[in-house]
Amino acid sequence: MFLSIQELEVKKVRFEIAFQPGEIDFSDAGLTQATPLEAQGSAELLANTLGEVRIRGYIKVRMRAECDRCLEPADFPVDSNFDLFYRPASQVASEEDIEIDAGESELAFYEGEGIELKDVLREYVLLAMPMQRVCRQECQGICPSCGQNRNLVHCGCEAKPVDDRWAALKNLQTRGT
Repeated sequence: MFLSIQELEVKKVRFEIAFQPGEIDFSDAGLTQATPLEAQGSAELLANTLGEVRIRGYIKVRMRAECDRCLEPADFPVDSNFDLFYRPASQVASEEDIEIDAGESELAFYEGEGIELKDVLREYVLLAMPMQRVCRQECQGICPSCGQNRNLVHCGCEAKPVDDRWAALKNLQTRGT
């Protein structure tokens, strides 16, 4: 769905849309969509802003990615409201350094005659994902010695108590002053 600036000048645009798995590409982020991405909300051109657009609504989807500890597939739900602001990229000179305040750090930019809703929702999902994707808090991860998933198998490997690269430092003595 394309949110046209020309249409937004006339009226607020409401949307209720669902994207099936595979319609939005998340592969470059190591994610797959496990359920349809459902979104509803509205987009409006804000008065007296020279083209600033506000998109707000609700999004619900379950994403799937590898657990960062054990590398098994794990699901991550995104179920929240969003309130996003977009400003025309033409308002910012490319070679000019501009100081922004804390409120402006939440702004994104668009080019051309409008904004593709699919791109907005993709970006929001990526930002809503946790930095460390873990299947569960008590995940034990992979054994650094044998590579077995510690959640499935107790491998019996012993952890090395000391890193051998630091062994030479044990022989150093400090001089008293």
